[in-house]
Amino acid sequence: MSPWKGRLWGGRWAYAPHMTSLISGLDHVQVEAPAGCEADARAFFGEFLGLPELAKPGALRSRGGVWFGLPDGRQLHVGVTPDFVPREKGHPALRCADLAAFRARCGAHGVPFRADEEAGVPRVFLRDPFGNRLEVVQGAHESVPTDPAR
Repeated sequence: MSPWKGRLWGGRWAYAPHMTSLISGLDHVQVEAPAGCEADARAFFGEFLGLPELAKPGALRSRGGVWFGLPDGRQLHVGVTPDFVPREKGHPALRCADLAAFRARCGAHGVPFRADEEAGVPRVFLRDPFGNRLEVVQGAHESVPTDPAR
C-alpha cells in the first residue's frame, strides 16, 4: 500500500493555499552504473562533457562511483548499483548554451544522439557509457505551473 494513499483530498494534495514550499532547489541527480564504472564515467562525464570531478565524502568513497560538478553549482553523481540495468525512460536533462556545438562534439567523438524539438526546445538524447538515457537541452524547458494560485 502506498504511504501517500489517503493524503489526497478531492483528487488533489491537501495544502494551505499560500503555503511556501519547503524545498529550496535541486542539489544533485544520480545516474546508476555497474561496479568498476569509474574510468568510463571519468572519460564520458569528465573528458567528453567537460564536468569537473568532485571529491566524494570519505565515508562514501568505498561504495565506488564518481561525482561531478555542474556549472550552476549542482552535482551529477554516478553511483554503483548491484544488478545494474540501464535506465530507458528516467533521465537527467543537462542544459547547453550551444546545442549545435554539442552535436558537433558528439559527432567528432562518435557519440550517437537523436535530436528533436517535440518539447518546444532544441534537445538531443544520447546514452552514457552504461546505456542510461541522457538529455541535453538548449536553454530550458518552460515552467508553467498547472495551479497558478500555488
